[in-house]
Amino acid sequence: MTYLDQVNEAKNFLLKTYSEPLETAIILGTGLGQIGDEIEVIHEFSYDDIPHFPISTVESHHGKLIVGRWAGKVVLAMKGRFHYYEGYSMREVTFPIRVMGFLGVKTLLVSNACGGLDPAHEVGDVMLIQDQIDLFPENALRGKNPPEFGPRFPDMSEPFSLDLLESARSLSKELGLKVHEGVYAGVQGPNLETKAEYAYLRKIGADAVGMSTVPEVMVANQMGMRVFGISAITDLGVAGKIKKLTLEEVLAGAEIASPKMVQIIRGLLSSL
Repeated sequence: MTYLDQVNEAKNFLLKTYSEPLETAIILGTGLGQIGDEIEVIHEFSYDDIPHFPISTVESHHGKLIVGRWAGKVVLAMKGRFHYYEGYSMREVTFPIRVMGFLGVKTLLVSNACGGLDPAHEVGDVMLIQDQIDLFPENALRGKNPPEFGPRFPDMSEPFSLDLLESARSLSKELGLKVHEGVYAGVQGPNLETKAEYAYLRKIGADAVGMSTVPEVMVANQMGMRVFGISAITDLGVAGKIKKLTLEEVLAGAEIASPKMVQIIRGLLSSL
């Protein structure tokens, strides 16, 4: 069975339960399941029930695909994503994005938890993603490229929708929320960075660093989706503020950022 066949099989499995149009999808990052609590569930699928779906092995990721209503829209939401460091290939990591595209999703809202590199960042802050840097050792578009996936050489000069970014910027101002904007660098993990690596990432133009998002955004762009990205700053990679970190501290930082992210994503959904 080819990769294309696997995507179609997963799509057809989901359509047996819910066949109405799905135009908007959300990926919930580490510690950001609280965002998913806002969604009124219509159907919930465990990842291990969906043909060919990977299984999330990270303890803070729930492993559920949800169809539900939020802010007057029907959305498809991933509670828990897949990471390259879990041992999956990039085709496996981005498999759900392919399925979303085949289901008709046109807009993808991506959230993540990340380390802040900007000296202005504080734990619990929120960053709107303007652009990204791919530092993964494997490209999500490598391999055979069926026409259904999109162009062989997709343009990535605008990976995040400028319209959605401007809407989020205006919305944040209306809500009185302090937000940063910047560039997200994606690395393979699972280790956190050394002080020298944090300094390097800052020098090459990154404002935040994490272990996800970049491959999903790349595939979404190839499939013609509009993408909006938002990050919770859960730790700091700034000289003088770097300290040893635990998962519990990362989750605590995400919990501080979550209410602000909920307001922004809810507002964006309402405006779509």
